[in-house]
Amino acid sequence: MDALSFILNNGEAWLQYAIRLNLLGESKGNLEQLRSQALSDPKIRSYLEDITDYHSILVSNHKNPELPIHKLLFLLDIGFDTEVQEIRTAVEKIMEHKDSNGVYYSLTNIPKHFGGSGEDIFGWCLCDAPLLLLALLKAGVDYEKHIKQGVDYLVGFHNGSGFPCTVSQEFGKFRGPGRKDDCCPYASLIMLKLLSAIPEYRNSEVAMNTAKGLLSLWGNSLERHPYMFYMGTDFRKLKAPAIWYDIVSVTDVLSNIESVRSDVRFAEMAAMIKSKQDSNGLFTPEAVYQKIKGWDFGQKKNPSPYLTYLCYRILELTG
Repeated sequence: MDALSFILNNGEAWLQYAIRLNLLGESKGNLEQLRSQALSDPKIRSYLEDITDYHSILVSNHKNPELPIHKLLFLLDIGFDTEVQEIRTAVEKIMEHKDSNGVYYSLTNIPKHFGGSGEDIFGWCLCDAPLLLLALLKAGVDYEKHIKQGVDYLVGFHNGSGFPCTVSQEFGKFRGPGRKDDCCPYASLIMLKLLSAIPEYRNSEVAMNTAKGLLSLWGNSLERHPYMFYMGTDFRKLKAPAIWYDIVSVTDVLSNIESVRSDVRFAEMAAMIKSKQDSNGLFTPEAVYQKIKGWDFGQKKNPSPYLTYLCYRILELTG
């Protein structure tokens, strides 16, 4: 029995639903009973409850898995949509706060000594705004009416090989710990994640050059680590969910760019992931977020069905 068959026979309902819908291409209409079981899972219910009060947590640490945007994208990636009331409510709350350029806001507090106001205010950083646009896109919000303007505006910050650390005017002179002219690897990653989901941008020069910029960081991982983003030992550990800057997250995004799949540097990253597969075809987390211990990917002792799903999704596209 291969790994996916094992998960389908033994995994939790929400993951079975994701695999059948996203990997095996089964229709949503034929999965209604499984979908209902998945939505009844206590962990899924908890995530749904958390995203309804969308702006309840200050966005001060973008790798915090407790942030509503990460939970919302997790639910959307599984295959849930705005037919679920809590997801519809979260989408509506995101859309309540937007600037004149079409970019949606997060609630953040940037201390005065970092160039901010020291108060809780709405604004955006390029290390979170693309995820809000991506969530709206995945939720089926009208692209031309509510998403395109913001995407086009953010694309304007592209500087040739990626995206710099950029914030809205509400956040003053705040900037991350790096050289002003450097691209921010994480901002570049999530912008590429957004662009790869949009047909008009997926194969654009902006997307290609951003992908090449990330591959260049891999090829020069010993020498280059802008904004203190390293591709060293910790980066190379398997970790889920794919919310930050690590080998699973980066390779997952890059795998969506068809021209990248033949690049030797991408092949190296995919091969490193594949080398960590056990004899049963499963993957075990090598690092975890402490706040998600209740999930199968919140431990390092046993194979994780969900991490295996993420890795299979990558490797399926690499041939």
